[in-house]
Amino acid sequence: MSSIAIFGAGGRAGRAITAEARDRGHRVTAVVRNPRTTSDITADGISVVQGDVTDLRSTSSIARGHDAVVSAVSPASGPEALAALGHLDDQFFVNAVDALLHGMTIAGVHRLVLIGLFANLQDEHGRLILDDPASFPSHLRPFALSHTAGLDRLSAVDTTVDWLMLTPPAMLDAAAPRRGRYQFGGNAVTPSGSATLSYADLAVAVIDEIETPRHHRTRVSVFDC
Repeated sequence: MSSIAIFGAGGRAGRAITAEARDRGHRVTAVVRNPRTTSDITADGISVVQGDVTDLRSTSSIARGHDAVVSAVSPASGPEALAALGHLDDQFFVNAVDALLHGMTIAGVHRLVLIGLFANLQDEHGRLILDDPASFPSHLRPFALSHTAGLDRLSAVDTTVDWLMLTPPAMLDAAAPRRGRYQFGGNAVTPSGSATLSYADLAVAVIDEIETPRHHRTRVSVFDC
């Protein structure tokens, strides 16, 4: 049994990962912005704490004593909320990466799994999805660029943290059942461009990579079999 700190545990991906980890017998610290609005995720084996993924003191203190950290964070709860933000901090994901890597190093925790964004995968022509206005809404481009900057920072930093970014497809299904299977890809979308994945099976992939790490200091796509 491992102990796992999950930043962004109140979101759809975070909730699925929290549930999967708990169901496998792991001890979970669910890190959220406001514990009062996410009391429903409290259960045996889950401790809910307030934390800020962009703050070094927060990441280091929360990570301490855990075997792994998961980051499923977003500055907003979905596309509609992102559009309503008005101004998005373009350094949000860079700041999160810096705080996580430095905080985990201080805490002596070395496995980090992050949830990526399909928009910075490549299409069949080698172009980023976010650069194709026919495939990606222009109003979400600032969010995609912020996410991409975080990935770039991960790839550039010299760190002892063994990180992995798992990038799901555009279509994540919250209602689909857990099937316990998935497949990995590279930096490109699948040939059909329309692969889907359930949040539950994304969570399976995350916890599998914590229990038995197969990918190290890289980004891979993950989608349905």
